[in-house]
Amino acid sequence: MTSNKQLEDLLERVARGDIDVATATARLVDAMRARPFEDLGFARVDHHRTVRQGFPEVILGLGKTPAQIAAIAAEIAARGSTLLVTRADSDAYQAVRVVVPQATYYADARIIGLRQEDVAKGKGVILVAAAGTSDLPIAEEAAVSAEFMGNDVTRLYDVGVAGLHRLLHARDALQSARAIIVVAGMEGALPSVVAGLVSVPVIAVPTSIGYGASFGGIAALLGMLNSCASGVSVVNIDNGFGAATVASLINHA
Repeated sequence: MTSNKQLEDLLERVARGDIDVATATARLVDAMRARPFEDLGFARVDHHRTVRQGFPEVILGLGKTPAQIAAIAAEIAARGSTLLVTRADSDAYQAVRVVVPQATYYADARIIGLRQEDVAKGKGVILVAAAGTSDLPIAEEAAVSAEFMGNDVTRLYDVGVAGLHRLLHARDALQSARAIIVVAGMEGALPSVVAGLVSVPVIAVPTSIGYGASFGGIAALLGMLNSCASGVSVVNIDNGFGAATVASLINHA
């Protein structure tokens, strides 16, 4: 038992008479005896992340070998937790499939995922806007991560400031969102434009896409940090997952 939702489900089953008190008590005792983390030698898998933060530990695939990713994924999946691996390549997916056959690879987002537990539903819609097609890997990382966290997601892609009419054509979608993630490289102007049109939080994600003077996303990062529009917060360069986490917390508040 790794989440508040699972505890609620167990108590509701007791209240309905679907399960007796003794069986429920045994399950609670087993859950309390379970170690809060599992030491794999190269990683300590945090099994209480859901209890503290509402979502299981997420594996960052970057810098890990396929074997390491697979070992951590197997431990998370074995506990019945939802599995989410970011920045994963096809080699990592093949390794994970051996130990977690039900896992799915979302190639555009570079995410390995498996839904195993119910999560609380977000109250509204998170909109993910991307300035250009080159920004889609980060935008998809944000969108898929937000969906795994229990949110309805609307995608609005290729609406950069070089053709502002494309963005303005989607004002209804912008106005109906509860939180907006805006992904942009180059000079990073799009979040300021979006924030000037809406009354909800905008989470800006600078990407490393751009020519030499963009300095691998630093120009976009600084531009977003210096936004003159109200309501813009900024995450690190290429951090689609981080933006999804913030937007999900807003949408569940």
